[in-house]
Amino acid sequence: MATSKINITLGTAGHIDHGKTALIKLLTGCDTDFLKEEKERGMSIELGFAPCTIADLEVGIVDVPGHEHFIKTMVAGATGIDGVIFVIAADDGVMPQTREHLDILTLLGVAHGIVALTKVDAVSPERVAAVTDEVRRFLTGTFLADAPILPMSSITGQGFDGFYEGLRDLVAQIRPRTVEGVFRLPIEKTFSVKGYGSVVTGIPVSGCAAVGDEVVLLPQGQKGRIKAIQVYSSPAEQVLSGQCAALSVPQWDYRSIVRGNVVTVGRYFAPRQWYLCKLQMLPQDKLFLKTGTQVKFHTGASEVVAKVYLMEGNTITAGREQVVQIHTERPVVAAPGDRFIIRTPSPANTIGGGLIVEAMDQRIRRSRPDLLDEARARAEAVSGELSFLEYCVKTAEGGAANPQQLSLRAKILPPRLDMLLTQLQQAGTITRLSGNLFVHVSAAEQLENKLTDAVRQFHNTQPESPGIAPDALLHASGLNKNVFDGLLERMLAAGTLTQRKGCIALPEHREDFDPAQRRLLASVEDLFAKRLFNPPSIDEAAAAIGVPVGAVQKTVRILTEQQTLVQIDRDNVFHSKAIREASRRLTEHIQKEGKLESVAFKYLLDTTRKWAIPLLDYMDKIGVTMRSGNTRYLKKPLA
Repeated sequence: MATSKINITLGTAGHIDHGKTALIKLLTGCDTDFLKEEKERGMSIELGFAPCTIADLEVGIVDVPGHEHFIKTMVAGATGIDGVIFVIAADDGVMPQTREHLDILTLLGVAHGIVALTKVDAVSPERVAAVTDEVRRFLTGTFLADAPILPMSSITGQGFDGFYEGLRDLVAQIRPRTVEGVFRLPIEKTFSVKGYGSVVTGIPVSGCAAVGDEVVLLPQGQKGRIKAIQVYSSPAEQVLSGQCAALSVPQWDYRSIVRGNVVTVGRYFAPRQWYLCKLQMLPQDKLFLKTGTQVKFHTGASEVVAKVYLMEGNTITAGREQVVQIHTERPVVAAPGDRFIIRTPSPANTIGGGLIVEAMDQRIRRSRPDLLDEARARAEAVSGELSFLEYCVKTAEGGAANPQQLSLRAKILPPRLDMLLTQLQQAGTITRLSGNLFVHVSAAEQLENKLTDAVRQFHNTQPESPGIAPDALLHASGLNKNVFDGLLERMLAAGTLTQRKGCIALPEHREDFDPAQRRLLASVEDLFAKRLFNPPSIDEAAAAIGVPVGAVQKTVRILTEQQTLVQIDRDNVFHSKAIREASRRLTEHIQKEGKLESVAFKYLLDTTRKWAIPLLDYMDKIGVTMRSGNTRYLKKPLA
């Protein structure tokens, strides 16, 4: 049966000189100590990658160094693994890096593993039994508490069959990673190969990429195109998340690339220095961390000096969890849901780690309780893809977001994003507005209440008006116009608001006038109706009726809102009958003559140029006519 490559990567972990590299060589035939210095010193310094066939499946194996001086390298390698071969030598038993490696694996979220009890050929059976008991006690309460402890020797092959069976069971427990995410590969190593140019290696933590794809190198921001791919040291057309891979990108200079740089696509990621994180302190005696403490921050394949700023109090103690802000000395690239480790600079010890919630442009001021609550909610949401997408919709700037904005923030490619948005709609947690905008139902309710309150306030201050003009309501709401339009359409359809005479109103609202106002409204309307094509100015109307100018101004505004009067420009107001009659005469004339010269319009209306020309321009504006020089034609020629 042919061997199938699956995107699962295992890693070794354990104290120095406990036989990790020898075990990998026995399994794969590969010597992962490839550096001359490693050969001379007999220890792993860099990460070693090897393909391994288990049953009929080919997986990747990462060999990490065990010495305390190379913990940063161990973290870089362990970040991309799906399961661990935890190596403990029978002659030494549990050692300092055994403990630290287990802490790191736990903080990185590794959930599957087996224990290889190596060097059993060098000790007595009694010693093997004693160390097995010691290891089982040591693993109590950890993710390896129920893992098989498999005695073996990489020198004599003793116990290898049992170890191999355990390894096969381990691979069967691990579900291959999904490949629907945004491609991202934290770089472990870089070098140059003749004929291929710069080559970078590592384990993609999400997505997939193929030969010919355009990629970008961060933080440098340099674009390139994949010329060739190797997966588990064999040529391949594509690489999947979770596979040990090498990518050839000739456009890059390998000398400018360092471990921790990232290969990705599009505009999904940008280097940042502020990160909101959920920190878990290790449960070690007398361990504590003060706000502002400098640490070594490890995420992906990068290590950078950083400071930890607590969101609650000034100190966090052993075993406690808290949302924190981390400020890195230089920009790094990370995604929501990525794991991280923090270590003290000197002496170098792992003290905690956890989950990256989201990159931030600037520091959050913890003195504001609302921001602290928001940070906690964000940290809670990031644990799941669907919950984080819902959170992104709920906290979208302006109240709603389109698919492109959500794709970039949630780091979800469009096809999968559409599926997840549909799930959230079906669950009733988000809703879609016109303009392809998505809004959380709780946010929609708050925004709709805000619009309703603004309309009600307008009715209270101007009860005589039929409602508030849409533009005025938009200004009062402070909403983005696209969001406003979508919400207004939704509210009109639901009947929570109504549109009356071009204004927005509450359904139960009716204009309220006292007897004096009604008499004045009738008088002003009658005056404009009698002077259809030579309407009075405000001052003339006030003088004719015998009331103050301000009273006429208010009355004209009300009649305009009711669409009884029409303001065609800044200076001219006509009765609506004048607009209809002018349109009728104009249309009949052009139907008969084919066109109208501007100078002739005043004769059609029996008025002067003062009113004829503004009315004619208004006919252009509302689409009755179109202008060519001083000649008008019907906007839509008759059939």
